[in-house]
Amino acid sequence: MLPTRSLIAGALMALAAGAASAQTPAAAVAPAAMPAPAAAPAPVAAPPVVAAGDVVDTLKASGQFTLFLKATDATNLTGFLKANKVETVFAPSDAAFAALPAGELARLMAPANRAELQKLLIYHMINASVPSSEFKGAQRQARTMAGLPVELDGGEMLMVNDAMIVQADIMATNGVIHVINKVLSPATAPAPTAN
Repeated sequence: MLPTRSLIAGALMALAAGAASAQTPAAAVAPAAMPAPAAAPAPVAAPPVVAAGDVVDTLKASGQFTLFLKATDATNLTGFLKANKVETVFAPSDAAFAALPAGELARLMAPANRAELQKLLIYHMINASVPSSEFKGAQRQARTMAGLPVELDGGEMLMVNDAMIVQADIMATNGVIHVINKVLSPATAPAPTAN
C-alpha cells in the first residue's frame, strides 16, 4: 500500500505545483500584428478628350459621355448638335451623371419627362463659341439655349455654376466642348445680371 500512497502524494504535489504556476501571471503575449488595411485605389483620371470631328463625334470617340449622348438621342438633340455651326457644350461625363441622386436619371429618361430632360440638356449648351479665354480671370454670365444664364468663373479653377470644368477648350469642328464634373440644373440657374 505504501507505493499507492506515494503515488497519490506525488500526484497531489504535482496538482499543487500546477495550481501554483497557474496563479502566477504569465508573460504578456504580444497580439499578432494586424495587417495594415489596404489603401483605397487612387481615382483613375479619365483620359483627355481629343477633338475628333464635330461635337457629337468628339464626345462619341471619347467614350466618356455615353449617358449624355443617350439623353440627346432620346430628346432628338443629337442631330441638332451635329448640324449647328457654332456652339459651346458643357459636357457632363458619365461619372457626373452617375453622381445624380438615385433614380434621377431613370426618372429624367422616362418618356413622360422628355421635355424636362430636353430643358436640362440645352441648359448645357450655348449658341456661340465660348472658349475659356473669354472668361479667364473674370466672372461673367452666358445665356444658354434654355434661355437661362450660367455663371462662368475663370478664377484659379474654371467653373460653370457649381460644376468644375475638368477639361476646357476641346475644339470640335462646330464648337467648343468643356468637360464638367457635375450635371447642371436649370432649377438652380443664377439670376440674370444686367449687361
